[in-house]
Amino acid sequence: MTTATARPAINRLFRFQWEPAQQAHVLLYPEGMVKLNQSAGEILKRCDGRRSVAEIVADLEAAFNASGLGADVEAFLSMAEAQNWIEWKDA
Repeated sequence: MTTATARPAINRLFRFQWEPAQQAHVLLYPEGMVKLNQSAGEILKRCDGRRSVAEIVADLEAAFNASGLGADVEAFLSMAEAQNWIEWKDA
């Protein structure tokens, strides 16, 4: 469902947080933990259910002085959806 107006949010089965021992963002769930790379952490940090995919891409491009991140962000969100890490809020 990765359209520009869709609003991704962290699935409530997971807790997203910075883990100092791992020096990385992680997703915690009852059976364990997923250690995220920097890019994944930056994307998921913005998945609050209020921002659209387009707004997340624009924020990332501004924060990292980059352009053309849309396809990469959408590909990651598709994978995150397949892993059940995110859910979609109504646009």
